[in-house]
Amino acid sequence: MTEHILVERQGAIQIIRMNRPDKKNALTRAMYAKMSKTLAEGDADPAVRVHVFLGVPGAFSSGNDLADFMVVATGGEGGAEVWDFLMALARAEKPMVSGVDGIAVGIGTTLNLHCDLTFATPRTMFRTPFVDLGLVPEAGSSLLAPQILGRQGAFALLGLGEGFSAERAKAAGLIYAVVEENELEASVLAAAGQIAAKPPQALKIARDLMRGSREELVARIGQESEHFRERLKSDEARAALMAFMTRKAG
Repeated sequence: MTEHILVERQGAIQIIRMNRPDKKNALTRAMYAKMSKTLAEGDADPAVRVHVFLGVPGAFSSGNDLADFMVVATGGEGGAEVWDFLMALARAEKPMVSGVDGIAVGIGTTLNLHCDLTFATPRTMFRTPFVDLGLVPEAGSSLLAPQILGRQGAFALLGLGEGFSAERAKAAGLIYAVVEENELEASVLAAAGQIAAKPPQALKIARDLMRGSREELVARIGQESEHFRERLKSDEARAALMAFMTRKAG
């Protein structure tokens, strides 16, 4: 349901809030679609200067809704909404800031690799258990994580599936700052306000120079997505997903 994504404007700041607390902000296809549409609309609106991503207390996102994964794993089709969102992240024309509290799994971690500033609380844990589920990294993380963390740090995150605490993530360059839970939203919005007040064309050029070519990132997302779809239909992934869902139900 699209009400699981709340969109708000505060001046030149567009806030995208994931709001599915009963499922720890597991993302459904409808949620991906709403976020893609919102990013596109904000990029096209000159009144918007910066995008902000927020979750709910204790959960930024627990990742993709596993029920959607199982549809594909058991022979169904799907995933266009996810692809559209990943493309929207890669091609976003305006700065993105995120505020992360608590659970940040899968896309809940990799989304932040695209953000220009990420704030997180001390209780936040970043994890990408793709390989544990018989899958592969997504959202361009196989390109972005080595650039940010170095090859071995990226392997620890994406290959071993190690959890990165907020402090470890900050030390590794994955996030910008660690702030207390009661200061998170104010810190994020204050930074977004600073960004929104900058000369927009100069900031765009500076950001584009720092980000470099989008085409390499888009190509890598395409490669990852192809492998991801194939892996979802593999016996290995199907068994891993079933075992995980059984443990959750137990």
